[in-house]
Amino acid sequence: MPDELDLSSLRPAQPRKARKRVGRGAGSGTGRYAGRGVKGQKARSGSHKMKPGFEGGQTPLDMRLGKLRGATSKDAMPIGPFRTFAQPVNVGDLEQRFEDGAEVTPEALRAAGLIRRLSVDVKVLGEGELSKRLVVTAHRFSRSAVEKIEAAGGTVVRLREPGGRKRKRTRAPGPAAAESAQAPEPEPEGAEA
Repeated sequence: MPDELDLSSLRPAQPRKARKRVGRGAGSGTGRYAGRGVKGQKARSGSHKMKPGFEGGQTPLDMRLGKLRGATSKDAMPIGPFRTFAQPVNVGDLEQRFEDGAEVTPEALRAAGLIRRLSVDVKVLGEGELSKRLVVTAHRFSRSAVEKIEAAGGTVVRLREPGGRKRKRTRAPGPAAAESAQAPEPEPEGAEA
């Protein structure tokens, strides 16, 4: 029977090897600079905790690259305050989850496990085939999804009218337009003063 276990008889399950203690004299093999070289950033404490992309104080590559319009503009997709993200649902999924003649709403899609949240718009996409007559209610539809739903005899109900923010383009009149504006209109023949 083994001896009773107490603090004096505790042993690790696997023999442990003590870590090498560096910097214990020039004759130890790891003394003087302790494997850190001579001065410099990497000889200092905390030198290996730099964030990814840190270039020693030099302007990082992501800041040196040119900035283009796009992903961070205010009306960009899918980020920015006017993001247009929507939860996608394919017509092939509707074919599998709903019976013929069913009414498909965001609530029904959530109950069927096709979407997670009702607070985010739903967009129906045209991936897959549809043979059932469904009344599909969603915020947005792709062109192919509308064609497939209507081809199967179903109906599309939009919760939001299509159309986005349109920018007004003002164009300076060209030289031809300026000349036509300045030229006087010819008087009709036979008119007497």
